Amino acid sequence: MQNKSVLVAMSGGVDSSTTAKLLKDQGYKVVGVTMRLHDEPSLVGKVESDISDANNVADQLDFEYHVYDLRERFKDIVINNFCDSYLHGETPNPCVLCNKTMKFGSLHAIREELGLEYLATGHYARVEYDEERGRYLLKVAKDDRKDQSYFLYHLSQDALAHTIFPLGKMSKPHVRELAGDAGLDVANKAESQDICFIPGNDYAAYIENKMEASFEPGDIVFEDGKKVGEHEGLAHYTIGQRKGIGVAWSEPLYVLGKNLEKNQLIIGPKSDLLSDIVYADDINLISQETIDGEIEVEVKTHYGKSAQKARASLTEDNRLKVVFDEPQGGFAPGQALVMYQGDIVVGGGTIR
Repeated sequence: MQNKSVLVAMSGGVDSSTTAKLLKDQGYKVVGVTMRLHDEPSLVGKVESDISDANNVADQLDFEYHVYDLRERFKDIVINNFCDSYLHGETPNPCVLCNKTMKFGSLHAIREELGLEYLATGHYARVEYDEERGRYLLKVAKDDRKDQSYFLYHLSQDALAHTIFPLGKMSKPHVRELAGDAGLDVANKAESQDICFIPGNDYAAYIENKMEASFEPGDIVFEDGKKVGEHEGLAHYTIGQRKGIGVAWSEPLYVLGKNLEKNQLIIGPKSDLLSDIVYADDINLISQETIDGEIEVEVKTHYGKSAQKARASLTEDNRLKVVFDEPQGGFAPGQALVMYQGDIVVGGGTIR
């Protein structure tokens, strides 16, 4: 290990700090990097605090550390896409896009620029090389409560070949214990749960401000067109949502869809939400080069949902078609669909 070099993506949190500590102990030449991604006024203090924490860890562990200003790229690729998708009735996942374009796009470019062999992050996932397949595999973390493989389905073979996930076989309590034993000040630092660039997690207010968009109220209707209420602006709602719709009825009602042309929110009972087929595009496959015929998989259509048994195939126009064994609900356009076979990530795409 003595001659190996690695760029460690540092957020200022316990996971990335422990990642750097582990690799330093293993004899890697470690270079730390933090990306400055946004300048949201109410969050600038947190950004500066996180950079300071990362810098302190680098000083404490004695390795080189850089901050790269990537705010314009992040705005162009992630923020604008996020806002635009919402305005077109989708429910985008900015963390997936950020991982693809920034954490494993920009950072691999920086790694190559600095002449380093690997990129390491604090993600809870695993990378292994399968000799029989001749491919790198992305696998779920040993601690399934922390597994983040869902957000990484886009990784290419080249990216996987140069990526290390040191925390993939660890639990979060163990990571905190290691950080504490190393005397790192961030050992007990709280985790950040919300999207990093949105104050208070208020998506609609953020989009309205950034895009100078006005979310006009409109009708809430059943599929037959019957009006049953008024919505506050379509961006406030997502497919499959049950709570917060604002319509009292004799049975639970769910968001079934959005009619952008008529500015209508379409709702109905759960039975109308269920479907056994979903399609996705922008596909990336990891464990195999393509899908011939039909394969059996387990599929997640949202990070917080458990994987469900299904059959996957490619359509003539190269879209991903997934047929579930049991009808599912809440397929939100813009969200990631990720396929698994056991603990192996087959690949995924974007629900349309």
